Amino acid sequence: MREYEERSAQEELIEGRNAVTEALRAGTAVDKLYVARGETDHTLGRIIAQAKRAGVVVVEADRRKLDAMSETRSHQGVIAVAAAQRYATVEDILQKAADRGEPPLVVVCDEISDPHNLGAVIRTAECAGAHGVVIPKRRSAGLTAVVAKTSAGAVSYLPVARVPNIPALLKDLQKRGLWVFGAAAEGDRPLYEADLRSPAAIVIGSEGDGMGRLVRESCDFLVSIPMKGRISSLNASAAAAVLLYEALRQRLG
Repeated sequence: MREYEERSAQEELIEGRNAVTEALRAGTAVDKLYVARGETDHTLGRIIAQAKRAGVVVVEADRRKLDAMSETRSHQGVIAVAAAQRYATVEDILQKAADRGEPPLVVVCDEISDPHNLGAVIRTAECAGAHGVVIPKRRSAGLTAVVAKTSAGAVSYLPVARVPNIPALLKDLQKRGLWVFGAAAEGDRPLYEADLRSPAAIVIGSEGDGMGRLVRESCDFLVSIPMKGRISSLNASAAAAVLLYEALRQRLG
């Protein structure tokens, strides 16, 4: 996947060096920072360093791309895309489960690039009682305005964390006592035989390729959703809904 996607007209842009510097200094939630490829002057370098310290994903793009994104036509080689909601941490998600006195239920999205799919996953996760969603920093949709709208406001209630490495995250969750269930058409365990009442992380793969190899190998179980029709798979958000509501059914029982 490309390092950047076409911008939605609904996304809020912060353009120009002074505006971006002040936004970062004020702690504004930023999803991504686009900088002109090949420009290495001191001011731009300082902005990039400031963004990285804040955990913002920095993407190099050619000037034609920045010109196409720009609304002001004076971006000065830097455009920030404001996040619709501040990112949480994995600790925040696990603490939410502890505060509720419930075994953690975490949804891990492995490179879901369609913001409508990600928004739908977040909406379903909130409705089904999950404690949070985790996405990778790169090769994934972020908390953009489109995601927020598709989530029907769920991003305001459900913590969404962003991590640099999903396999490392899964290993950490396993050390904390969570079982990792990956959704896979060729899974060796039917969904309705999986025990989702214990602390669990449910991994949903990307729209086209499913889970990456390292992510798949990091799962404790690969579970399959029963399919009766001629189509052999569901899209990411539909698969997430099936798994999450099976987890809810088990936990209510």
